Amino acid sequence: MTVPTTSVRKPCALCSTRRPILVRPKTAQRLCKECFYHVFETEIHHTITSNKLFSRGDKVAIGASGGKDSTVLAHIMKTLNERYDYGLDLYLLSVDEGIKGYRDDSLETVKRNETQYAIPLTIVSYESLYRGWTMDRIVSVQGTAKNSCTYCGVFRRQALDRGAAQLSIAHIVTGHNADDMAETVLMNLLRGDVARLGRCTEIVTKGEDGDDGIRRSKPFKYAYEKEIVMYAHFKKLDYFSTECTYSPDAFRGTARALIKDLEAVRPSAILDIIHSGEAFHLDEKTQKALPKQGTCERCGYMTSGDVCKACVLLEGLEKGMPRLGIARERKSDRDARTEEKEGLRPLIAHGVKVDF
Repeated sequence: MTVPTTSVRKPCALCSTRRPILVRPKTAQRLCKECFYHVFETEIHHTITSNKLFSRGDKVAIGASGGKDSTVLAHIMKTLNERYDYGLDLYLLSVDEGIKGYRDDSLETVKRNETQYAIPLTIVSYESLYRGWTMDRIVSVQGTAKNSCTYCGVFRRQALDRGAAQLSIAHIVTGHNADDMAETVLMNLLRGDVARLGRCTEIVTKGEDGDDGIRRSKPFKYAYEKEIVMYAHFKKLDYFSTECTYSPDAFRGTARALIKDLEAVRPSAILDIIHSGEAFHLDEKTQKALPKQGTCERCGYMTSGDVCKACVLLEGLEKGMPRLGIARERKSDRDARTEEKEGLRPLIAHGVKVDF
């Protein structure tokens, strides 16, 4: 938020000389523009170095959607790579989900970013990867936008990995911020998803081949969404700000609204939730009971079953039964709840330890 005119008498909390122009959401400090840039960039650098996200010579793909998070990420990665001599070979990697009036417009922003940051861009599409299926076509077949985020989330993750593989890149960075992380913790708690709860706060995740697979990392894990927006605004970065046509009914929106309410009362709530998620550890018995990661027998992508979720969803679409994959997932959830009621499977809380 910007500093009200009645508060301009006090100088910047860090340099004590320049006039503050904003109140930092994370710390409530009144900062000038230059000091805000410095602390924001320095904190991202600290996140990168303290977690040893990269090694010199790494080829790194930046997941680029044209939105504020990925645009700021591209700007920050280029800035820090040059300032601190990371020695990284950077690429922009975008996914065209096939949503007219949304993704086609945002990709124009990404194309401008390619020129602005001098980072090569590669675009992969649902249409080419998934037998001609685009999100517009999927929604048309379903007759409703409900469950569209289920399709898009599954397909998008796999598309990014396949795009990186095409470029022989083993590391993808995404613009997931602290708000996103806190929302995911709450969503997994509300859904009782013990498998995802145990790993959703990890800053680095590995692909199907473990240490040799495609890694994903989140340099913005502790960066507040509001600060990313302010950084983009004051830097006058070129980004696309329209919300996805099909996202208003997504479950994440419920978690997001709750997070915003909590932040208004307690600004540290976002980081508190992330740290709480980091404190969850599954006991050995529960870890052994979780599905083991394998390889899809149809497409070769990673999966915890014989067939990956993307192939199941595609099968339903090809058979004219778009709810097939959704129905299978819900049946699995119902079976799990039945086992819990009958005492055949321990409740999630029994397999979770919390460290303080």
